[in-house]
Amino acid sequence: MNRLLAIEEIKQLNARYFRFLDTKDWAGLTTVFTPDAVLEAEGRVREGREAIVANIAKVLEGVVSVHHGHMPEITITGPDAGTGVWAMFDYLQFPTEPPSELRGYGHYHEEYVREGGVWRIRRLVLTRLRTDRS
Repeated sequence: MNRLLAIEEIKQLNARYFRFLDTKDWAGLTTVFTPDAVLEAEGRVREGREAIVANIAKVLEGVVSVHHGHMPEITITGPDAGTGVWAMFDYLQFPTEPPSELRGYGHYHEEYVREGGVWRIRRLVLTRLRTDRS
């Protein structure tokens, strides 16, 4: 039962991550990461939750975004640790004239830890299998 509860809490964590991204709630987004979190995407590595959120805020400035995570494969690896793979889709509309768009398809590979009873993302690796631009 504890394993199933942990899996559900991690699903809720990721739901908050996607919502905070798309609503540009940077304070909220900070809460989903551990202080020493690592994010790898597009060949770049960001370390520390403040650096991660600052970079995301810069990249998404003025951008309309929609992020979806699907079909999670979550494994609880210890009492306060887990991993997950999520199929993902993201849509970004950039504030250019005319507006340009990106549609990405791939996976999030994540590591989670529970700190003070709260699950957080310690490592997130975004791997895109396909990117469509217009």
